[in-house]
Amino acid sequence: MMPNLFSDTLFQLVHSLEKSEKRHFKLYIKRSSAKEDLKIIRLFDALDKLSEYDERQLLKTLSDITKPQLSNLKTHLYKQLLASLRLLKTNDNIDLKLSEHLDNARLLYNKGLKIQSLHILEKAKELARTNQKMNFLVQVISLEKKIETLHITRSSLEKTERLAEEALDISGHIDRVTRLSNLALLLYRWYVKNGHARNEQDEQGIREFFAQSLPADPNAINGFYEKLYLYQSYCWYAFIRQDFLMYYRYSQKWIDLFRENEVMIAVETGHYIKGMHNLLNAHFDLRNFAKFEITLKQFEVFAGTQVANQHDNFRTHTSIYINSARLNKYLMLGDFKEGLKIVPEIVEKLNEYVLFVDSHRILVFNYKIATLYFGSGDYATAIDFLHKLINDTHSGLRNDLQCYSRLMHLLCHYELGNDEILDSLIKSVYRFMARMKNLTVVEEEIFTFLRHSTKVRPKELITELKQFLEKIKHLEKNRFETRSFAYLDIISWVESKVYEKPMSEIIKNKYLKSKHR
Repeated sequence: MMPNLFSDTLFQLVHSLEKSEKRHFKLYIKRSSAKEDLKIIRLFDALDKLSEYDERQLLKTLSDITKPQLSNLKTHLYKQLLASLRLLKTNDNIDLKLSEHLDNARLLYNKGLKIQSLHILEKAKELARTNQKMNFLVQVISLEKKIETLHITRSSLEKTERLAEEALDISGHIDRVTRLSNLALLLYRWYVKNGHARNEQDEQGIREFFAQSLPADPNAINGFYEKLYLYQSYCWYAFIRQDFLMYYRYSQKWIDLFRENEVMIAVETGHYIKGMHNLLNAHFDLRNFAKFEITLKQFEVFAGTQVANQHDNFRTHTSIYINSARLNKYLMLGDFKEGLKIVPEIVEKLNEYVLFVDSHRILVFNYKIATLYFGSGDYATAIDFLHKLINDTHSGLRNDLQCYSRLMHLLCHYELGNDEILDSLIKSVYRFMARMKNLTVVEEEIFTFLRHSTKVRPKELITELKQFLEKIKHLEKNRFETRSFAYLDIISWVESKVYEKPMSEIIKNKYLKSKHR
């Protein structure tokens, strides 16, 4: 992944276009034969042919254009590309349709055609209500009130009273949506930065913040968006606290909300995709094997629909979340070597979607892939993937993954018998995790075992391992200690040593026993 190669915004936009979008742009721009417009077509073609942004190469290709001219041309091309996309995509997107109605109403009003403007606004209100777009209604009603206040339109008293009531209702709705969406956003950002709650202090802070941020009257919460953001807030709240049962319940409510309002799947596709991703994660965390399979199949069917393929964002994120679930499936079943067979395909997809994939998603994929290699016993390759996380010093994301990638990296070197660097690695990783406030009893026991194990004779090692297993096994039900097990199945790793079986076999047997129950 080399994001610096795609740092130019115009280059990113050009390379994100599909064939139909490129064709439409050229037809759109050639309607005007101005010399300047012909230059931007040449610039467009030159950018389209570049595999990475290189301004020197661009100036060489467009030899009659100076550097100052190039800057202006790029700005002009960017605007024209957006104008072309807007024309092409208006009918595909409810927000663009609504914006078009509002723009048309303003144009008509400015021409003095107030009654025509009001008719357009009525259509816009009906479309907005059908698609639960209450935020948009604020702008429509604002213009409607302006016209009714400044001009005599022969509207009835009943209509103007209804307009005033609508404004008040929407104001209350917008306030609740704003509060709930802020809560969902801030909880999600907390998780992206820190991961699960590390201790009682984190837990208490999250509880207080959540209680203070919820609307005072829960019974007032109604409508699609209010419920959507409420369920999202509960999802992140539960996930941070590792209350996976609550996480599952609200992920299911999130998806059920869309199934009760099917039209909204096409309107808020991104939220539906994210909800399916969270529901799959909830099944994974609870080891709901059967429901995981059913939900994954439903998601794969959805991935083939027109709605899922309507936009680059939808297509990309559907693919990413399905691949993430497929990796989780192999991790859950202990089929590490089978999981490794799909890694090249996933890496290829990530490279294909490099313009659209955020740093956080890359970190998570690299960690999951490293875990597959670790579980299959290929510690050297696991180290290669872990280095991608450890060397990521700029994103400031997922302090938890930074800690556990270092811990897994340490265990890889332990498995490879690299005793000469173990002491220094143990000290380094311990200091890092302490600084990140990521040391629990489990981690302390891991470090204690690693320090002692290098000093005992091979015949005594099995005794050390059994004692280590006994110390951490009883912590499985402790929520703050299970944070460690959520990132790294250290118990299965130790059991594989004690029972002299591959880690994959240990996890597979646990899955089979659970399935049988």
